[in-house]
Amino acid sequence: MTDDLLLIVPGVAAAGLGVAFGWLTRTQLWKRRLRRKQAFFGLPDNSESLLVVNREAGGPELTVLRHDVFALLELAALIKDCNANAQIVAHDAAQQGFGERTEFCVGGPASNRRMAAHLSSLLPGVRVDVDAEPGPERGAFRIGEETYLLDSGKSEYVLLARLTAGQRREARPVFLFCGQRAITNQAAARYLARNHERLARKHGGASFALLLRVVNSQAYGPDVVELVADVTRAAQTPPPAPDPALEPKPDPKPRTRSPRTTPRAS
Repeated sequence: MTDDLLLIVPGVAAAGLGVAFGWLTRTQLWKRRLRRKQAFFGLPDNSESLLVVNREAGGPELTVLRHDVFALLELAALIKDCNANAQIVAHDAAQQGFGERTEFCVGGPASNRRMAAHLSSLLPGVRVDVDAEPGPERGAFRIGEETYLLDSGKSEYVLLARLTAGQRREARPVFLFCGQRAITNQAAARYLARNHERLARKHGGASFALLLRVVNSQAYGPDVVELVADVTRAAQTPPPAPDPALEPKPDPKPRTRSPRTTPRAS
């Protein structure tokens, strides 16, 4: 019996050490992944972040569309996984600069004033036709020299960006989810949730802007998303100033002559 114990005890001890070593290894790997995730999103433990929501176009109250709510849920889960906190703020009530808190801004510039400001100051190469007449040009994205038209329910585009405005490395980033429709905002949030590790490996702490296409959303919802292009350089490049020589010149104002008067003989 004593010999059997001498054989069993070392085996049990070795198994216990193996379990403990495996647990410690998994814990260290989990912590390392968490730290990388927190660094990518700018969300250390117990930090605060903003979820900036848009307003349904034409609505006087803070009415968030259903798919934008789903996008916020996707982002709230990411924030919770980072052991951080989130505050929901209306687009016209968010008044803060860059780098103080991580910001997730959802919605196009037509219904999100904060998004319009971000595009103007951080991505001047992006233009969204929000004032066009109803038709194929309505809601089109113009990035650099390329134009991306909206084909509702079949082919829709959304811009997913992580921006730090060229500030210090520890500054908190701003994430933009600027879609042609609300369902594309949800698609971009889901794409970020699924691919943040790959994006972190590729871009690190640098800014990026990705153009995504949502395929056949009327059948597949926000699930089928493809990467169209990395448009960071084009989106951050301001459009060239118009050449004054090419602008039409106004017609010169015709000069009026006073009628001649012949001197009257005295």
